[in-house]
Formats: sequence, C-alpha cells, structure tokens
Amino acid sequence: MNFEDGLKLENQLCFSIYATSRAITKIYRPFLDKLGITYPQYLVMLVLWEKENITLKELSNRLYLDSGTLTPLLKRLEAMELLKRQRSSEDERILCVNITEKGKELKEQALTIPECILKSINMNIEQLIKFKKDTDILLDSIKNL
Repeated sequence: MNFEDGLKLENQLCFSIYATSRAITKIYRPFLDKLGITYPQYLVMLVLWEKENITLKELSNRLYLDSGTLTPLLKRLEAMELLKRQRSSEDERILCVNITEKGKELKEQALTIPECILKSINMNIEQLIKFKKDTDILLDSIKNL
C-alpha cells in the first residue's frame, strides 16, 4: 500500500468500526423503542442490571463515558423512574446510582433482546464470539492512550 492508499476511506479501521457501530445500533432501535429507551440508556441499564448500586465514577469507567456525557442520560432515566441518583452519606462528593423497582422490571422486558439481535446478524455465534474477543483486544490496546 502506498501513502495515498492510507487516506482512502475503505482502508480506515476507524470508519469500519464507526459504520459497524451505527449499523448495530440501528438493529437495536426497534427493540429498545418498545422499552422506551435509547441505546446509550440501554447500556446504563445493562450495568445496573448487573450491579444494582454503583457510583458515577464506576459507571463512567464501565461505559468509557465521562460524567458530562453520563449526567444527562442518568437524569432522563431518573425522570423515567428507572434509577435514582443520590449523594453518598459517607462522602458527598460521591454520586451513587441505584436501580429502582421499575428499572428491575424493565430487565424482564429486555431479556429477549440479545437473542433477537443474534438472529438479526448474519454471522454464526462462533464468528461473533471471535469478533467480540478481537474488538476487546483492540479496545484494551488503545483505551489508555
């Protein structure tokens, strides 16, 4: 490959990942519309379904999002009564995020989403697992740059 080929769109790793991410998010949209949440809100809920009480800092680290990006998401989810934000009683500088009963109930409605997504993607499970592992390796190699 010559130097100019490096500037072609089809040779850009970033573009392939970006376009793939947008396409996957589009697959999720009809399922999440039924739940009344967006894809970024779904990611927050996935974390809360695993860990019902978490600090904003932990949530930020899990999702690779800064607090300025997370705060509006959390406010909207709190307005929907899916979570509750409150300051730590031990240290007021720490914001805690807690799932509500309504948030826990939403999990029941979301249980079929992963299977529906798998059916929507034209790859077998082994290919998807390998792709996930490869993207995790890539993320680990660049996340702290």
